[in-house]
Amino acid sequence: MEEQLLLLSEELHGELFWDEKMRLLYATDASAYRELPLAVAYPRDKHDLRVLIDFARTNGTSLIPRTAGTSLAGQVVGAGIVVDVSKYFTEILEVNEEASWVRVQPGVIRDELNMFLKPHRLYFGPETSTANRAMIGGMVGNNSCGSNSLIYGSAREHTLEVQALLSDGSEVTFKALTYDEFDRKCNQDDLEGQLYKQCRSLLSNYRNQEEIRAHFPKPSVHRRNTGYAIDLLLETDPFTAGKEPFNFCKLICGSEGTLAFITEIKLHVDPLPSQPSGLLCVHFHTLEDALQGNLIVLKHKPLVSELMDHYILERTKDNLEQSKNRFFVSGEPQAILIAEYDGVDEAAIRAKVAEVEADLLAHGIGYHFPLVLGAAKKNVWDLRKAGLGLLSNVPGDDKPVAVIEDTAVDVADLPAYIADFNLILEKYKLYAVHYAHAATGELHLRPIINLKTQEGNELFREIALEIAHLVKKYKGSLSGEHGDGRLRGEFIPLMIGDHNYALLKEIKKTWDPLGIFNPGKIVDTPAMNTFLRYKPGQQERTIKTVFRYGPQTVLQHAEQCNGSGDCRKSHLSGGTMCPSYMATKNEKDTTRARANILREMLTNSEKANPFDHQEIKEVMDLCLSCKACKSECPSSVDMAKLKAEFLQGYYDSHGVPFRSRMIGHVDAMTKLMQPIAGLYNVVAGNKYTSRLVKNILGFAPEREIPKIASTTLRKWFQQKDKPFVGNRKAIKSVYFFCDEFTNFNEVELGKKAILLLERLGYEVLMVPHAFSGRALISKGLLRDAKKLANKNVEIFRDRLDKDTQLLAVEPSTILTFRDEYVDLVDDHLLADAERIAPLAVTFEEYILQEFEQGHISSAQFDDQAQEILLHGHCQQKAWGLLPTVSKVLGIPSNYNVKQIPSGCCGMAGSFGYEKEHYALSQQIGELVLFPAVRGKADTTIVAAPGSSCRHQIKDGTGVIAQHPIEILWKALKG
Repeated sequence: MEEQLLLLSEELHGELFWDEKMRLLYATDASAYRELPLAVAYPRDKHDLRVLIDFARTNGTSLIPRTAGTSLAGQVVGAGIVVDVSKYFTEILEVNEEASWVRVQPGVIRDELNMFLKPHRLYFGPETSTANRAMIGGMVGNNSCGSNSLIYGSAREHTLEVQALLSDGSEVTFKALTYDEFDRKCNQDDLEGQLYKQCRSLLSNYRNQEEIRAHFPKPSVHRRNTGYAIDLLLETDPFTAGKEPFNFCKLICGSEGTLAFITEIKLHVDPLPSQPSGLLCVHFHTLEDALQGNLIVLKHKPLVSELMDHYILERTKDNLEQSKNRFFVSGEPQAILIAEYDGVDEAAIRAKVAEVEADLLAHGIGYHFPLVLGAAKKNVWDLRKAGLGLLSNVPGDDKPVAVIEDTAVDVADLPAYIADFNLILEKYKLYAVHYAHAATGELHLRPIINLKTQEGNELFREIALEIAHLVKKYKGSLSGEHGDGRLRGEFIPLMIGDHNYALLKEIKKTWDPLGIFNPGKIVDTPAMNTFLRYKPGQQERTIKTVFRYGPQTVLQHAEQCNGSGDCRKSHLSGGTMCPSYMATKNEKDTTRARANILREMLTNSEKANPFDHQEIKEVMDLCLSCKACKSECPSSVDMAKLKAEFLQGYYDSHGVPFRSRMIGHVDAMTKLMQPIAGLYNVVAGNKYTSRLVKNILGFAPEREIPKIASTTLRKWFQQKDKPFVGNRKAIKSVYFFCDEFTNFNEVELGKKAILLLERLGYEVLMVPHAFSGRALISKGLLRDAKKLANKNVEIFRDRLDKDTQLLAVEPSTILTFRDEYVDLVDDHLLADAERIAPLAVTFEEYILQEFEQGHISSAQFDDQAQEILLHGHCQQKAWGLLPTVSKVLGIPSNYNVKQIPSGCCGMAGSFGYEKEHYALSQQIGELVLFPAVRGKADTTIVAAPGSSCRHQIKDGTGVIAQHPIEILWKALKG
């Protein structure tokens, strides 16, 4: 097959990969399944898709369509060629405001579609929790719904037309047809004609009609993805008089790419919602109360009613990003219902929710009823949407498993159904997480199972089968929105009966006689507990690491990634994760890919050193160690930590590269050069000699090498006058961490920091200490960094308390105390490291703390108006400290601070200096940061706390960005 794949790659306009690395990265999705594909294709156009179809027909293989953000049931896992259209099929082709429709390619992201539609005052309603990366092709393939399906329904209700390629390569357009048009289609002498003829034959048969109406989910269950939607086709004009016109789009929606390959989709769009709304977040003492409360809430006609149980809420406490979104949670509720109500104004909303609250209290349920309005609503929804990823935070191998997570019943049946459901789990001594779409009778129910054991593997199927019988009892749908895929396909005969299942198989055979489109999904599905990500009974080897991982192993930390793909959002959605993917749009550059390759190699490696794999090195290469995943990934996968661990392990087998050693020990190298700073700066600044130096170090010729100051900050501090010696009393004393960058390179900035603190009334203390080790950590020299961490903890453990803290100018250095040190230091220093971690603060944290305690006031600064654009340091963002920086810059009256909605600047320490990464670093900067800086007014100041960020802004735009310290120093009166 190697030769055939090579010939295929030459025929494609796009790309084809069949190396082991790419096959491993596409062997899984967000489900429990794993199977190595034959190859991975990135088609550029319809020509490529036709070539791929012809190749599959000729070579007896299959095509697995893939976009992003919708598959939880193994829909895109298989042995054929994964055809990923998320990179090139991303155009919004046409919009018609008058007729309220838009035409798109399948790789368009749902949220970005709505950004495009907003100026047209239009809105595409169905909203998955993954809407910032979920693509329209996947939403159609799965018939996705989301939290607002009570109002907007599913993708099926919005799909007007589909252009697709059939299994013979012919192009078709499916749309609504009159009776005469339907009849003409049946008379066509081609594959398209056969499809219509077969449909007419199957659905005109009286017995088939009886069987379909008797055994498919009852009509009141609106979330219904059980098999192909022949029950809905039956209720169209050719077969049921007076109904809507026939449209094969109803069948295509929810068909999971098994019938045709979609190339374009025409969608109905609604008017953009214009009325304000509020979220009534009702707290309940029991889950049962919440389910009964949901029925009361629905009587008052909400837009949305979503449920989160205490298991979800508990996981939010430990997530850096989501813990900030718990502001509305009071006490320890067993469940919260989020009910959205709109009105002409706030008063109308409050009146409406007051009625709901009174009704709930009259029934004796609910104990806290906060109403969230305005911009804060987004924080509530972010908390709710993070549910899927947060569930992976559970330490250990017992995880909430997607097995029966997509069942839907009539909403009136939901309380009884959940009661029966939990009785079944009790029988197995299990419990489940309950969350999601209470308004439409669907909760995402995830029992806690260890799929690494044989017992867990068998339980996986037993639970699925028993719950399938329960859903059948209520005449519900086994899949409400996540699809059948490999997970539920096995149970479709049980759900709709053998007769109807035979009809589905006939349809598949007619549409795809050679089985080239995503086989093994919906029909002829393998047993649902086969081809799983984890092999039952597989022994996990002991892997020695430098970092500690709490109650986990390094492998278990990588396994926290459940594939939800939060790292695939674009720069348009905001946030930082993942900067390399935002620029390249390649799956291999996602945090998910890095976790996947680590999991694969650490699990299956036969080498003595499981980190010794080129595949891991290649996938890790573009990780900028920005730390965004530590907070933005709902599963809290700390990829920067994992990359550093991998690099140390890889070096153990291959040695430390010269450049990595030089960068890692930049502090020691700079210290060595400092006595000859003048000569060094001449060499570094000269056009010819600097080029030679950069060539030796492997740096990009476009970069400027940082200069070394003529003296060190520490030497200057030792020689300067100390204003608080004698009778003058300071407000407080604070230790100054003389970080390696400020001490050698940015001495003037360090001076201003110290003088500013002293002028504000603070005694600055400086003691001998080790360098931070930040560069060593970023380059994976963890054992060397560990020595520095041990020294610094020993030095400061008896010096710091709540009144005497430690601060630094460079955020990345001081945050090592809070972040890496607690996982690096020797065991006997762990308690000390944990105690002083919160006492090591950024400069901005300290200033804001003192401002809020009344020790610093705005009156100490100028009150002239000043506009400031702020770009935050990645590590500050990861720790949720960017609002702190904004507040500090806003201390001077009339200083107006606007945050640039940028992610990583692209420099990321040494990353942007390295010649092979320079172009990507500039590409990342061009996403948001550089255009924002170039577009500012001349009088606007650009603020950037990070040293590397300021260098990147200067190199990319020519603008000199300032540290907040410089801005406050200039604003200080007197």
